[in-house]
Amino acid sequence: MTTAAQLPARADIPVEETWALDSIFATPADWEEACRTLEGLLPELAAFQGRLAEGPAVLLAAIQKLEEAGTLLGKVSVYASNAASVDTFDQAATARMGQARSLGARAGAAMAFFDPELMSIGFDTLKEWMHSTPELAFFAHYVDRLEKRSPHVRSTEVEEVLALAGDPFSGAFNSFNMLTNADLTFQPATDSTGAELEIGQSSIGSLITHPDRQVRRSAWQNYSDGYLAFKNTSASILTTAFKQDVFSARVRRYPSALHASLEPNNVPVEVFHNLIEVFRSNLPTWHRYWRIRRKALGLESFGVYDIKAPLTDSKPVVPFHQAVDWICEGMAPLGEEYVSIMRRGCLEERWVDRARNRGKREGAFSSGSFGTRPFIMMSYADDLFSLSTLAHELGHSMHSYYSRASQRFLYSRYGLFVAEVASNFNQATVRNYLMRTQTDPQFQIALIEEAMSNYHRYFFLMPTLARFELEAHRRIEQGAPLNADILTGILADYFEEGYGGEVELDRQRIGITWAQFLHMYMNFYVYQYATGISGAHALSHGVTSGQPGAAERYLDFLKSGGSRYPLNALQQAGVDLTTPQPVEAAFASLAGLVDRLEKLLGQA
Repeated sequence: MTTAAQLPARADIPVEETWALDSIFATPADWEEACRTLEGLLPELAAFQGRLAEGPAVLLAAIQKLEEAGTLLGKVSVYASNAASVDTFDQAATARMGQARSLGARAGAAMAFFDPELMSIGFDTLKEWMHSTPELAFFAHYVDRLEKRSPHVRSTEVEEVLALAGDPFSGAFNSFNMLTNADLTFQPATDSTGAELEIGQSSIGSLITHPDRQVRRSAWQNYSDGYLAFKNTSASILTTAFKQDVFSARVRRYPSALHASLEPNNVPVEVFHNLIEVFRSNLPTWHRYWRIRRKALGLESFGVYDIKAPLTDSKPVVPFHQAVDWICEGMAPLGEEYVSIMRRGCLEERWVDRARNRGKREGAFSSGSFGTRPFIMMSYADDLFSLSTLAHELGHSMHSYYSRASQRFLYSRYGLFVAEVASNFNQATVRNYLMRTQTDPQFQIALIEEAMSNYHRYFFLMPTLARFELEAHRRIEQGAPLNADILTGILADYFEEGYGGEVELDRQRIGITWAQFLHMYMNFYVYQYATGISGAHALSHGVTSGQPGAAERYLDFLKSGGSRYPLNALQQAGVDLTTPQPVEAAFASLAGLVDRLEKLLGQA
């Protein structure tokens, strides 16, 4: 038996495959100096407490100080968290991340007086100030949002306590992160010859898409078993996070954790429930897809580890630079400016940390803050799946780029509800381009496989996890017990419905999926992948079909940042997610891909 292949250490990674964190702070010493500067700003910020009612000039000065502190805090936090994300073995980086979170909590406490004091001034007075003081006109949307959520803003004292709780409340997330990315180890996968392949968070994706079924099976089983070995610890961590969601919702007087997540963004809970209803009614499309895959692979039985098995032997090799070229060509309908910014970010400004190394955390993400470049973390693997991930994260990054460039700090962050629109827009648009230009049938099959893998994650896994998240929160709200076996049983039941008897059900291994997703620690975030992909496909169709003004409306959406309510911003861009229609249309697109795959495989 051969020795397990080893992922390289972070220190051995070429610099061109890493992101340029030195564009934020040249050295850790500079970061420390920025922390001290921020410490000095907090008393200056707190000095405005009790003074906002003095008039519009004082309010404007307070806003400017808040934006100054917030900008610096963002830089401090991004530098620390990004460094820790790519090397969880780096204890100094981990310590800086903890320091940044603690500083963030104290900054939040120093700012806690702001909203309660605004409310005490009165909204009529605030509106008059904005009308009479042109420099405050920009503040109108902030005040409108505050007025809508005013029943849920507590006293200064309570808000200060809630802000200070931010640091200890991050404990569940931190525990998950360290367990998953630093402490958790897995038995190696084995191929059909008995050779071993190391399983890590940056390699599991390529292993479960491997052409060798033994690699896929052993990788999926051993990865799941790694989490099952710590199921009780993981359940305790996750239950703590869910209880914190419920606690926060009750403190802020929301009917439920779901309401607490959606209402601040002016999103009705019906949007969530509509998605789940449409998802469940369209499950037969997924059942059909499993049957087509099983037949194409020539298998008598079909396991979870076969869902991403390659259907063609000629798997396209897509080096990083080729991916950048194709993404830029695909996004050309948005104009030269958009494309040139994106290309420069990938090839010159080192937005992308694409290396595969030991200690790198799972998954992929886009980060950054006001005053920094966008940054992307991923593990690039020279295939269509990596191309798609890069396109996805570049969608986030370009959204952030335009938002930060067009809005002041106060509105530079867009809401979570729209966060997955731009990412999926890029994927859909680039995929459309490759479908038109890469006509080889084997390439087309591989491209549809990638598309279905994307749909599987965002239109199958995420809605399933959203159902799980809702049920777990409901049980906590009702005082019902939760433990590892209960959580696993709930999720296994939902997967059983989703598989429809077409996929072998290993209840323990599929049920532990809840322990594998960071997204579970973001209160009701996962459903937004499905709404995001729905909105994205509608907007992409408008742009790629050449609808007059569609590209301009989309770019305006990117630039709007947090200056509009999410649903309003999307409606102005051309899609209404208050109705089930975009979700139904996305499922129709999914069904069309299944039809096309069936024909390409000669099964129609």
